[in-house]
Amino acid sequence: MLRVVDWGLREYRDSLEAMRETVRARRAGEVPDTLILVEHPPVVTVGVEGDDGAAAGSGLPVVAVERGGRATYHGPGQLVAYPVVDLGPRGRNVRGFIHEIEETVVRTVAEYGVTGQHVPGRRGVWVDGRRKIASVGVAVEGWVTFHGVALNVDVDLAPFERFHPCGFDGPVMTSLAKETGRAVTVADVKPAFVRHFEALDRAAAESASVRPATSEPPLAGPVA
Repeated sequence: MLRVVDWGLREYRDSLEAMRETVRARRAGEVPDTLILVEHPPVVTVGVEGDDGAAAGSGLPVVAVERGGRATYHGPGQLVAYPVVDLGPRGRNVRGFIHEIEETVVRTVAEYGVTGQHVPGRRGVWVDGRRKIASVGVAVEGWVTFHGVALNVDVDLAPFERFHPCGFDGPVMTSLAKETGRAVTVADVKPAFVRHFEALDRAAAESASVRPATSEPPLAGPVA
């Protein structure tokens, strides 16, 4: 069973604590796997790989977190999804789960005529291998995942130019609205994202039931 929770627009720090509480509850078996959907007011988050100091000078609130990767920006018009999922029944395959999140984005943006790509050596989802439309950064605690993916739907891209998102120059970032040249909202995109995540997650669980568990460590931080 996958529970889908929509927090709407919610402050990042408040969301972070609520997400961590959901992880605790999932590890204790008090809640099922949960997909959290949210938008945040403007904020820069910095993962375990840190950044070059530019985030501190961006003029935006900065929060250091335990996810993988470097710095990225969240703001209204960006669909942020936090899957809190127990990877135990899924073979403890962290890399496979990251691919699942990316593929969810690929299939979602395809419904708008945008070809998203997995680029070897670069986490996230790219367009033409040069423009990044979604950033991914995950943490795993006791084989339960948290943090997740940020899909740029119609977010203001200007704040990305105030620092180096994921170690790149700001103009590398793009959005679904920019790629399609038409209006599209987070509300428009949510149903497709949920549908594709549910289908991929179900397939991953079924596949894991017929293969041995991986020996990957229970705490991981793939790059954003």
